[in-house]
Amino acid sequence: MGPAGSLVESNMMKYHSAALLLACLAAAPHALAQSAAAPHALGVDDLFDVREARDPQISPDARFIAYVVTSTSLREDKSEKRIFMLPAAGGEVIPLTAEGVSSEHPRWSPDGKFLAFLSERNEGKTQVHLLNMLGGEAQKLTATVQDVSDFRWSPDGKRLVLVLRDASVEELEAAATRAQEDGAPKEAAPKKPKAQRPWVIDRLQFKEDTAGYLDRRRNHLYVFDVATKSLVQVTSGDFDDAEPAWSPDGKLLAFASNRSKPDPDASYNWNIWVVSAGNTDKGSTLTRVTTGPGEARSPDWSPDGKWIAYTVNLDPKLFQYSTKHVAVSPSAGGPARVLTQKLDRMTSSPRFARDGQSIYFQADDDGAIILARVGVADGQVTTLAGGRVMVDGYSLGAGGSVAASLSTMDRPFEVFNVSGGKLTRLSHENDAWISKLRLAAGEYVSFKSNDGTTVHGYVYKPVDYLAGKKYPAILRPHGGPVWAYYAEFQDLAQLLAANGYVVLLPNPRGSSGYGQDFCKAIWADWGNKDYQDDMAMVNYAVAQGYADEDKLGVGGWSYGGISTDFIIAQTTRFKGAIAGAGEADYKSMWGHDMYQRDYTTELGLPWEHPENWDRVNYLKKVKDITTPTLFVGGNIDWNVPILGGEQMYQSLKALGRETLLVVYPDEHHEFRTPSHIQDLNRRFLAWYAHYVKADGTPARPAEEPVTESRPAKATAPAH
Repeated sequence: MGPAGSLVESNMMKYHSAALLLACLAAAPHALAQSAAAPHALGVDDLFDVREARDPQISPDARFIAYVVTSTSLREDKSEKRIFMLPAAGGEVIPLTAEGVSSEHPRWSPDGKFLAFLSERNEGKTQVHLLNMLGGEAQKLTATVQDVSDFRWSPDGKRLVLVLRDASVEELEAAATRAQEDGAPKEAAPKKPKAQRPWVIDRLQFKEDTAGYLDRRRNHLYVFDVATKSLVQVTSGDFDDAEPAWSPDGKLLAFASNRSKPDPDASYNWNIWVVSAGNTDKGSTLTRVTTGPGEARSPDWSPDGKWIAYTVNLDPKLFQYSTKHVAVSPSAGGPARVLTQKLDRMTSSPRFARDGQSIYFQADDDGAIILARVGVADGQVTTLAGGRVMVDGYSLGAGGSVAASLSTMDRPFEVFNVSGGKLTRLSHENDAWISKLRLAAGEYVSFKSNDGTTVHGYVYKPVDYLAGKKYPAILRPHGGPVWAYYAEFQDLAQLLAANGYVVLLPNPRGSSGYGQDFCKAIWADWGNKDYQDDMAMVNYAVAQGYADEDKLGVGGWSYGGISTDFIIAQTTRFKGAIAGAGEADYKSMWGHDMYQRDYTTELGLPWEHPENWDRVNYLKKVKDITTPTLFVGGNIDWNVPILGGEQMYQSLKALGRETLLVVYPDEHHEFRTPSHIQDLNRRFLAWYAHYVKADGTPARPAEEPVTESRPAKATAPAH
């Protein structure tokens, strides 16, 4: 259970102030020793002391902000999330949940008296917990047999809407067993666990990363009464329902769902729907708000309940390459008005202003993610938090107050107040950490590709950079392909710069933030224009005089790993390469990864359009690869399965080339185990030092036990 904290009551204020003073006094000698030490270059283990502050939530009276801090412990080999609170005007930070149990997704009750959040406690299911802001410990509010994946308060604070996946047979059996065992004497010997049931599959989309094989269980909406703890299912069917939003009067729920026929798994046709929050027919009667063929998501009601804002793309054939715009439609259904079409930038998280005259949103723009606002009547866009920033999330409070979590090139995510175009940092989670380090100053640059197209990207120079000196350089293609490098703290770029490399982070064609035409330029043509743009950044860095042409390396993850594969298949300029979660033979991924819908849309069915599949197959050029290459990935990654790395490794090994395959157990596409991330970063440094620097470092790091990192203590002095 987490200790409650509140700055509302004076006695609680005195308690926390006294605790803060004692903690500061106790930590003073250590703090002085730290400040006396000279800053050092970033090391592998330093990265595990980063504390990211995200998901800021302003209280209804706009006086306080609750937020989530993610920290990592190498000693315990896990990450943890805790909820904190600080005054919106700045001041003391109060921990609201305890160490040892992750808690996240804090949401204020409409009257501000309670804070609800998600947590998995005592090895149970993820449930909604409730913290009384006047004091006391958090109490578990819901007790569903399955995990609660999302929830929202009703406007009157008497109900919650929950997003629950249909319970599995195992979950139902476990619940029944617990019910039988309550009050019954314990058995002398534990029961032998049952063998896992086979997966029985009959869906077109039958696999997803982290979830694994998919069955017909779907995500639906349930209304939970806080007082009686009763639960009523309000949507159902062979569809997934997500992103619920209450109408201002609390009578209706808007949500996003792909209910296209004959099979939702065959299309991207998500739409916005409305259901009665008090219905008892499990949603057999729905109102369809949007009718277009594009993907409509993230609904939000206008204050008067007449309109619903959402994001939508206008060309479903382009799916991820198509710009997602902010749009509004009548809540009863009707024609859409697209508000950001002239902006031509990817948007997300639309939220109506309290006066209903404008809509806030995040936008992917020119290597940054900004916070902006668009007028409902005139479509005029105003930037609220812009420049070299990456806005991760935001919330709106009374009187036009805005809190946002954002990162900059020199600082991990922190909580900021946004007012009048000015950013004021409120949290200081990483001040002590940054004070101990010498970090590289990233630079946003532009250059020309072969055909004259202007391309942008980020350059990080070594921390001890001297003008006129040439350094080994690492090209890092990004994932996606529709994604980008942003003005955020780039941990791997900083680590490589700390080890004497120039780091090149290009945003080639296919990247978001530069308009739809720039995005779709690589449609069904991977490894052509984006390859030219990636290499143009290498040429730029060499021409500028700081990248050594004879000491070049390359490596990326996901589409960055795929890019690495097609780069080394087309050039021998690089002395060493690392392909993380990559692939080259897409036909072999058909029916094996989670992208059947994307393949069908972009390349066509493999037996109907083999020429498209052959055009992007770089395994056929494997005989031309001479670059020593390390292939890495997770054994249960269904996003870009390790099969791609295995095929490339096997091919290079058969050709007698220098190569290595490292597979990490129980890892999905995004690694979660700190010791695996530590090992991966050490391998990056060893491989590049051996092949790119050629400094005599062994290509494989020495096997070492996990370093005992200091668990990131979320105590008052750390703030």
